Amino acid sequence: MRTPASEPLGPTDALVVPRFAGVRTFARLPTLEQAGRADVAVLGAPFDGATTFRPGSRFGPAGIREASLLLRPYNEPMDLSPFAESQVVDAGDAPASPVDIEGAHRAIEESAGALHASGARVLGLGGDHSVALPLVRAAAAAYGRLSLLQLDAHTDTWDSYFGAKVTHGTIFRRAAEEGAIDPHHSVQIGLRGSLYAPADLAENAELGFSTLLAREFDAAGVAGAIELALGQLRSPVYVTVDIDVLDPAFAPGTGTPEAGGLSSRELLAILRGLAGAGLDLVGADVVEVSPPYDPAGVTALAAANAAYELVGLLVLSGRS
Repeated sequence: MRTPASEPLGPTDALVVPRFAGVRTFARLPTLEQAGRADVAVLGAPFDGATTFRPGSRFGPAGIREASLLLRPYNEPMDLSPFAESQVVDAGDAPASPVDIEGAHRAIEESAGALHASGARVLGLGGDHSVALPLVRAAAAAYGRLSLLQLDAHTDTWDSYFGAKVTHGTIFRRAAEEGAIDPHHSVQIGLRGSLYAPADLAENAELGFSTLLAREFDAAGVAGAIELALGQLRSPVYVTVDIDVLDPAFAPGTGTPEAGGLSSRELLAILRGLAGAGLDLVGADVVEVSPPYDPAGVTALAAANAAYELVGLLVLSGRS
């Protein structure tokens, strides 16, 4: 194990070892055990027991890691070499039970909490969107009440499904009720699709969330989405990316796809637009990648690139 004073240990050099060879870690990064410390830690949350439609996102962390093999060490739009500036590691997967929502969430929260306690900022790879709840709880315990930027086709603020209070569609109501997030300084971008009742969006607004619906994105554009986010968010900030924010043309491999979503380019541009804004990003996740519905791997590829941008934002936030 390397000593904490060591220079950052970076990814395996693709000019020495081909990208398709070796152990699959995110972006071919060292493990936490290899590096001995972490400024940013990528943590898998392989759980999909709280999904309400198509399963399979328990395989999401592995799929995203596989798709991340092509990522290179220099982020040109951010003018940043994140793996050279900070120690970024793959911390493996939380030992989430596949049959117990409460137990799975407890394991994810404990794993993320230990990483935060060590000084690392955590990027979670899901898993269904319910895994964001324990990840948010762990970040809030370390940094205080969070502003949330949610890139998603759905509000995830319904009260319950089949009597269950914790599912992938209820988590941000629970997070708001618990005080882990401040909905009055939180933003949801990309919402769309049919609803259960006319009051659904109104009830979401009553909780305090600011929204930019997908159909409003045509007029607002990337610049408008970034302007809304920067106007509402307050540090510390947590960013959650449900890959179904993307149109199924760009992300077919997900549990609850909705037509009319963002493009991959638009999603990446929104994330890059947060750089240099002075926000303190303390945690993030990319969720709802379901490899069984992703035969060509395009969903996992989009998720891996979104995760790469989030790593860059976490590194930038750690400079101060």
